[in-house]
Amino acid sequence: MPFARLRSRVQRAVASVREDVDSAIARDPAAASRTDLVLNSPGLHAIWSYRVAHKLWQRPHLKPAARLLSTATRAVTGVEIHPAATIGKRFFIDHGMGVVIGATAEVGDDVMLYHGVTLGGRSMAKVKRHPTVGDRVTIGTGARILGPIEVGDDVQIGANSVVVKDIPSGAIATGVPAKVRYPEHAGEDPYEALFREPALFI
Repeated sequence: MPFARLRSRVQRAVASVREDVDSAIARDPAAASRTDLVLNSPGLHAIWSYRVAHKLWQRPHLKPAARLLSTATRAVTGVEIHPAATIGKRFFIDHGMGVVIGATAEVGDDVMLYHGVTLGGRSMAKVKRHPTVGDRVTIGTGARILGPIEVGDDVQIGANSVVVKDIPSGAIATGVPAKVRYPEHAGEDPYEALFREPALFI
């Protein structure tokens, strides 16, 4: 590989890592420093490992290596991301433990998951069977988003919610099964509006 091409790849990788760390700093008030996050955040470790595994997955002869890497990552971090999943930029998993992201899941940019979230399937068929999640979505602790459904941009999903139907952009989804509502007035932060739902704390 020519040196210029290698240097370009390394620069892109470093930029991506910096984006991830900056995103984590902005979302984790417990983070003491960037160094603290880099060394101690299982969510970041899981996403970085996923990005390597996903690259390996693109080459058929390296798929076994991709699966081995994802299995090792699950053992170390408690986060299981299939290397075939598609995940955008500045993705962050807070705490990490218990997160599962299936093979046909698609996740947009600036998405945040808390621990215990499942982006899972409801079919055994070898088709698109996992959710598609838009940009700037927050998914609370223990939520289950199941099936080949669409979660729009700027959606907030409450803790322990079970989502089995499409969620339109800008909506708030809470409960089992999840019910959809919207901020009460124009300009209300949907993340703040999320916490008006008592079911979040059950």
